[in-house]
Amino acid sequence: MGKVICPWDLITDFVTDAFIGYGVPKEDAKICTDVLLESDRRGIESHGCNRFKPIYLDRIKAGIQNPVTNFEIIKKTPTTAVVDGHNGMGQVIGYRSMQMAIDKAKKYGMGMVAVRNSCHYGIAGYYATMAAKQGCIGITGTNARPSVAPTFGVEGMFGTNPLTIGIPTDEDFDFVIDCATSITQNGKIEYYERIGENVHPGTIIGRDGQPIEGDSGIALKKIRQGEAALTTLGGIGESLGGYKGYGYAMVIELLSAILQDGSYGKELDGKDENGNIRPYHLGHFFIAIDTNHFLGEELTRKKAGEILRSVRNSEKAPGCEKIYTAGEKEWNIWQERKDSGVPINESVQKEIIAVRDELGLTQYKFPWEK
Repeated sequence: MGKVICPWDLITDFVTDAFIGYGVPKEDAKICTDVLLESDRRGIESHGCNRFKPIYLDRIKAGIQNPVTNFEIIKKTPTTAVVDGHNGMGQVIGYRSMQMAIDKAKKYGMGMVAVRNSCHYGIAGYYATMAAKQGCIGITGTNARPSVAPTFGVEGMFGTNPLTIGIPTDEDFDFVIDCATSITQNGKIEYYERIGENVHPGTIIGRDGQPIEGDSGIALKKIRQGEAALTTLGGIGESLGGYKGYGYAMVIELLSAILQDGSYGKELDGKDENGNIRPYHLGHFFIAIDTNHFLGEELTRKKAGEILRSVRNSEKAPGCEKIYTAGEKEWNIWQERKDSGVPINESVQKEIIAVRDELGLTQYKFPWEK
C-alpha cells in the first residue's frame, strides 16, 4: 500500500543525522541507525523505519529516553558484568553489552552481561548475529511493556520477551532464531494498523477470555488500555501448548530482572501511579560462548552447516517447495534488497518528511516526493 523504495545510503544518512539532531552523539547515532535498518534489511519492517519516530524520537522528545547514554558498569568479574543503562539509547546499550560479553568469552570461554534501566533495543537478532560473526554462540533476551497474558489468564503481565540465539555456520548466513515468546508482537500489530491489515485470529485475547479479531487499530487500543492481551506461543489455553510459550516467556522475564535487580511486569508499562509517562526501565541479558574454547570455530561452523543442510534436504510436505532454517529467509530478503533499498509505507513517509522539516535537514530529498 503506497510503498516506495528508498536507497540504503540515503535512508542511512538521514536516520543518522536525525538521531544526531535529537541529541544522540555521532558514533552512538551510527549504532542506532545500523540496528534500526538491520530490521529492514532482514524484512522485519515492524521494527525498522516503521518504529524510527514513534519508538525512539518521540520518546527522546517526551523526556523518557536519554539521547546521551550513560553506560555504567555496576559490577564486573572476568566473565560477567551488570550494567545500568540509565534510560539511554537501547541500541547503544545492547551493542556495548554484547561486545563486552563476546570479549569476555574470547578470553575465558563464556561471558554474560545483565542490563537494567534500558530502553527498546531494536531487533534482538542483531546482537546474536554480532556474536555469531565473531565465532561465538550468542544468546540474548529482553523484557518489555506488559502486553502478554499467562496461560489461563487474560491480563497482560509480561512482554513479548524474545528468546534469540545465533550460531555460526559455514554458510553465507548464520543460524539466527529471533522470535517473541508470544504468537505475535506489539510491533506487528502497529505495522498491521499502518497498512490496514486485520488482526490475525487467535493472537489476542479479550478480558472475557474470547479471541479478539478485526481492526488492528482497535485491537491495539484495547491492549494499551488493558482490555485485551497478546497470547503466548501455542495460543489460548493448553491444547496447542500455550503453556510452553508462557514458560519460555517467564524465563526471559526472570533473566531480564533477577540478576541485575531490574524492573519487571507492570513496572514496565511506561506510566507512573498517576498515569503520567515515564521511562520504561527495560532489562536485557547477553550471553556469548566462544567456539574456540571447545573444538574450534572451523569445526563448529562446518558441523552446524551439515546439520542445517540435512534438515533442509529432508522430505518436504506435498505442495511445499522448500524447507528453511532460521536466518535463511532474512538472508534471501537482503539479497533482494541490497542493491535497491528499503520499502517505506505511506505513513512512515509522512513521518520522515515531518522529522526532516522539523530539524531543517533540507539537503534530503526522498523518492516519494513529487
